[in-house]
Amino acid sequence: MKNKQPEGNHGTTYIGAFIAIGVGIGTALGVALNNMMLGMAIGVGAGAVAGIAQEIKKRKSRAK
Repeated sequence: MKNKQPEGNHGTTYIGAFIAIGVGIGTALGVALNNMMLGMAIGVGAGAVAGIAQEIKKRKSRAK
């Protein structure tokens, strides 16, 4: 029996990638603000929001 993979990027998500990018941006922001924890929290939050938005956009385009 063959496992069927979903169309497109084979079930992978972008959320992790966007969180990783957000951590990098957040680190730079934390250095600029002299508060590393705040900068990384903002970066992770922004990355998660961007990743979720990308997933929603991808699913809507696949449903058409």
